[in-house]
Amino acid sequence: MQNLTTIHLMRHGEVDNPDGVLYGRLPGYHLTDLGRQMAQMSAEYLFEKGAHLEAIVSSPLERAVESATPASELFDLPIHTDKRLLESMNMFEGEVVNGNRAALFHPRNWPRYRNVFRPSWCEPYAVQASRVTEAVRSALHLPITDPSRLGRSADGATIREILVVSHQLPIWSFRLFVEGRPLAHIPTRRQCALASLTSLTFLGNTLISLDYCEPAAPLLAQASDMVPGTSAAALNQGQ
Repeated sequence: MQNLTTIHLMRHGEVDNPDGVLYGRLPGYHLTDLGRQMAQMSAEYLFEKGAHLEAIVSSPLERAVESATPASELFDLPIHTDKRLLESMNMFEGEVVNGNRAALFHPRNWPRYRNVFRPSWCEPYAVQASRVTEAVRSALHLPITDPSRLGRSADGATIREILVVSHQLPIWSFRLFVEGRPLAHIPTRRQCALASLTSLTFLGNTLISLDYCEPAAPLLAQASDMVPGTSAAALNQGQ
């Protein structure tokens, strides 16, 4: 009998970024108090629905590990890290990109826009989708360490859930790939809010469903985000 495994792809919570810097892979960017509340709400959502959580994997960046911590504490599970879940590399990393959008069109930046579909200013969408696919595949095949955490379906199949914490663009690129949609997209249309869960359920190795939810939705209107997508968070324009 094939088993059911659900991979919950969680985006990190709100980041402490008062200057509105595109932080990318830069170290030293942590969650705000609100961001920690968001991560707590997502962990409690999984706990209260009786998730059979058996493993937690996170991007190594601080904001992702901090977002995984409430679930780690609530489910008493260690946090494993996987570099394939890292944020995208970006030529604008370290720059304030939302405070003065006109600066983005300065002639010195024109070479960065030679291909808007790939795109040329950051890690190609296809590369991001590929590495997250590999990370999800690895999570799917993690050895079971505690069978007592597993559930059983009505027909006797094993039910297992794994939390995987990453970043908006890698998660969204992966989702577009899984759904067979074009990878080129408008950033403000990304459905991947802060502390959201994009959940993929597999029967054996076959994906049978994809769901999305925002456990921290009540907090989003109080948050600021570098690229808020379709959520209620405001665009972070810096101080």
